[in-house]
Amino acid sequence: MKKVLSGIAVVAMLCLVGSVSRAQDTTNGEKGFKAKCAGCHGADAAGKPAMKSPSIKGKTAEDINKVIASSPKHAGLKSLTADEVKDIAAYLGTLK
Repeated sequence: MKKVLSGIAVVAMLCLVGSVSRAQDTTNGEKGFKAKCAGCHGADAAGKPAMKSPSIKGKTAEDINKVIASSPKHAGLKSLTADEVKDIAAYLGTLK
């Protein structure tokens, strides 16, 4: 019985650690933003009026997905995974 309970406890802890480690990651989001978004939206995400690129500070993952899905300019971003978009949105939420 102790072995069964110990096994269940180990599995539960592994599940918890996995979900916590996949929580929105602003460090990965910053890397993704710099690689995929900063060129057009600026290093501070404030936008670049000369390029007609709006500010994207504080945009949510849902906002980002809508733009990627509907804008031909963002066709190259369709390869971003849902987790990458969430990470980028988490990073954008830290910008002031």
